[in-house]
Amino acid sequence: MKAALFRGPGDLEVIDVETPSAGPGELKIRVESCATCGTDAKIFGHGHPRLEPPQIIGHEIAGEIIEIGTATSGYEIGDRVQIIAAVPCEECWACKAVKQGVCINQTSMGYQYAGGFAEEMIVPASVLKAKGVNKIPGNLSFDEASVTEPLACVLNAQRLIHVGEGDTVLVMGAGPIGCLHVRLARALGAKKVMLADINGGRLHLSANVVKPDRAIDMSSEDLATVVLEETDGIGPSVVITAAPSGQAQEQAIAMAAPGGRVSFFGGLPKDKPLITVDSNVVHYKELILAGANGSSPEQNAEALALIASGAVPVADLITHRLPLSQVEDAINAVTSGEAIKVVIKPQGV
Repeated sequence: MKAALFRGPGDLEVIDVETPSAGPGELKIRVESCATCGTDAKIFGHGHPRLEPPQIIGHEIAGEIIEIGTATSGYEIGDRVQIIAAVPCEECWACKAVKQGVCINQTSMGYQYAGGFAEEMIVPASVLKAKGVNKIPGNLSFDEASVTEPLACVLNAQRLIHVGEGDTVLVMGAGPIGCLHVRLARALGAKKVMLADINGGRLHLSANVVKPDRAIDMSSEDLATVVLEETDGIGPSVVITAAPSGQAQEQAIAMAAPGGRVSFFGGLPKDKPLITVDSNVVHYKELILAGANGSSPEQNAEALALIASGAVPVADLITHRLPLSQVEDAINAVTSGEAIKVVIKPQGV
């Protein structure tokens, strides 16, 4: 079968590999859709400390079950399924405290296990143990289902800072994650949602689709001034940094309303992880700062239900569909800002 094999930074090639078979407790799926994201771009450009090449990457996965291993129950050949990316062990203190997103023994599809940039893929027993195989509702396409995993991460972030009725939300970063943050905040009851980006072209592309209450082009507008104008001089009750920018994190703390909540969703580069924080701003404004870096199997199931119900539409966020042979083009489209969401179609477009 064909698969995209990552051998090291800058080295990703679609080659013929041995077709896998499902072992005990496993499933095999025909991959129909595997969406790309910024993490794929980071892996392609720089590698990842948790990923030892060579490996088939891709972790936003949807497909159809074509083989069921022995001692596996609850599934049938032909079931359409979405697969979690981060796999909790279900044994450590974090998992037992229902904090699977910070499982200390976490493994991941496309890292420790062969991922979804392939015609076929094994769903390991650890994924089934974690209840990480979700059946796709009949009204939903494979492409839409492949966006479940990033939405689950967005859901985790917004749950941590309790986004809800009456909130005024500023999302910094107009990539696919920023778009999902806008859509989810609205679904959770936010009264105003603003979207900001330093890249005017990317902002325009995304804003035309998700239609925030205010799009702020940071290349031509002063963000702090606009935000104060839009919030009657108070500031947003929620600020989400959906970009790997230390400056954005510093701005978020400065702009948040008294009693506000700030989510550091976008991680910073490993060689530049520090920011400057005025601790007195946090102290006197009684701000809550929260990190967010993944999701739980339960949140994946909830995210899939949100998409299927229409509460969080995702079909219009998919701007490009490319064959497996163009996986590198897909990654470049994500990093350049010419696309919102790109889906790889291993069975052909």
